[in-house]
Order: sequence, then structure tokens, then C-alpha cells
Amino acid sequence: MILVTGATGQLGSIVVNELLKKIPASELAVLVRDENKAVAFKEQGVNVRVATYQDSAALNTALQGVEKLLLISSSDLNNRFEQHKNVVDAAKKTGIKHILYTGITMQNTATSPLKDFMSDHFRTEEYIQANGFTYTFLQNSLYAEVIPMFAGPQAVDTGIFFPAGEGKVSFVTRQDLGEAAANILATEGHENKTYQLTGAAAYSFADVASTLSSLANKPVSYTSPDPAAFEEALKGFGLPAEIIGMSLGFSAAIKHHDFEVTDTTLERLLGRQTTDLTSYLKAAYQL
Repeated sequence: MILVTGATGQLGSIVVNELLKKIPASELAVLVRDENKAVAFKEQGVNVRVATYQDSAALNTALQGVEKLLLISSSDLNNRFEQHKNVVDAAKKTGIKHILYTGITMQNTATSPLKDFMSDHFRTEEYIQANGFTYTFLQNSLYAEVIPMFAGPQAVDTGIFFPAGEGKVSFVTRQDLGEAAANILATEGHENKTYQLTGAAAYSFADVASTLSSLANKPVSYTSPDPAAFEEALKGFGLPAEIIGMSLGFSAAIKHHDFEVTDTTLERLLGRQTTDLTSYLKAAYQL
């Protein structure tokens, strides 16, 4: 039995839908917080189990009879490592042998502006290994889906105002990552492997602006402001402090060249090319 956590989330739902193309539904279980959101999976014959990462007792029940577990990292940043630890501890109690975990691909980790923010991923990987599991670490690059969030949904008309300097990112779509995760779960030969899952090339936000310019057939500017000016602009929009802090942190890490890792592993796992920047932007901005 394979179990996917976070199965109704944006990445998890892709993994489950791709797995259903490869294995019988009877061999698949999902872990969800809200059973009502998993009705479509249940109707297809998937075993739906309910627990949160914070509820150890429920996890001990939900993980029974599972051989291979995909732990999708928590989106709740409060005590994230402790949440992951609860899942790993329950996996150990219930006899799960193989844990796959979705982490992050980045370089310059010791000096990264996001060092503390990202440390939960590396601590989780270390904890899984320390507890003797067979592991597969899916170290994902930044989602292409963050581009409209950082560049702005109206970037074609407003230009891009984001303090990332000349830093680049090997953006990758959730669809590509979810499909690759399903391929890994459904096959053997991935035991005790760490995969850096990135796009085929790295792009700056100046590249994003240039690509949007070509697609829209109009100039789209890119400005990398002083972080303080960027922060004031976000405050002027009335954004929550958490969103402002995240935007500042990621822009600083991109400017620090932390996400410029490129690797061909994802293409190999997919058996095709990854979604390129132009294709993503064309769809995202409906150009």
C-alpha cells in the first residue's frame, strides 16, 4: 500500500491523480485533514484516512498497513519540523519501510537569507535517515507558480517590481513535480536516493519580463528596487506581515543565487522535457 499525505493539496492531488493512471486504486491510500475534500478519491476506490500532522494518535491509526509513504512537507510554518517528526514517528510505530519526502533544492544553504526558514526540510531528511528508513528525497526547485505571486498577476501591464537583482531560479511546475513523484512511487530503484528536481534552465526576473514582452508583443519592464522600498510598497497594498516577510526572504535568496541549481534528473524521471518558462508564462498570463 502506498500512502500520499496532503492529498487534497495542490501538489498532492496531482500525485494522486497521476498514480491512479499507474496502479489500482485499491493499492493507494491518502491522508487528508478534511474527508469531505477527498470524496472524488473515495469514489474512485482510494482508501481515505483522516489525520493532521499534529495528531500523533490519529497518525498511528491512519498509517496502518502502509509500506511506502510520501510525506509532502507541511505548509504550516509553525513547528513544521515537529509536525514532520510526528509523521515519521508514526511511520516507525506502524512499520512503514520507505519514506519519500518533498524538500527543497538550493545552494549556499549556510549563508542563505532563507537558512532558518528552509532548515526544517534538511532536519526532516536527517531525522528520516537517523530512524533507519529507506528514503527517497525529492528536493524540489521553486514552483513556477510563484512567478505571478512575486511578479504580480498584472505584470504584463504594470511591469515587474521585485528585488531579486540578477539572481536566477530553475523554476519547475507542480504538474511536472507531481508526475515525477508518481512515477517514483509506482516503480522500484529509487531506494536511498536524493533527487534534485529542477527545470532545465535557470531564469532571472529580467528574463521573465523579457519573455512576457515577447508573448504580449509589448514592453514589460523589470525593476529590482531596494528591499526597504519594496517593503513599503507591499505595506501600501495592505498585505499581511507574513506575506511581506516571505516575499522579502525569497527575493533576497534569489538575489543571493540560492536557486540556480539545474539538473536533468526531473527530465529523466518524466521521460520528457520539463515545462519551459515560455510555455508556463503563456498559460499563466493567458497570452
